Amino acid sequence: MSLKDWAENGWLQRLDFDRADILKLLEAVQRDLDTARLPGLHPDCFKVLDSLRFTLEIDSKCSRKLDLCRKKRNAGVYEQVGAVSEEEAAEMVEIAASLRVALLDWLRIRHPDLHPGS
Repeated sequence: MSLKDWAENGWLQRLDFDRADILKLLEAVQRDLDTARLPGLHPDCFKVLDSLRFTLEIDSKCSRKLDLCRKKRNAGVYEQVGAVSEEEAAEMVEIAASLRVALLDWLRIRHPDLHPGS
């Protein structure tokens, strides 16, 4: 599968963003990172997580960890005491923070006009 395949399947929609839109989205990312340490707040969309393989080119190890987190959440195990260790939760926060850095690098290289530092 590729992003082209996704578009052909109707799973993607082209959106035009300006710098202000990107800044708002990055603020949401930061807000979510800041609150990710609270119980009950976890990543929730398979396609969004899976798309990172194509957009930010995350490695397969990171992709598998994100998918495992998603599967646990979908199975409702986050509601069970001890189903997710503090270490696993901390690791997901670290991954999310590193993905934010990768996103900023991606914007700087591919869309410098959208990068918040431009």
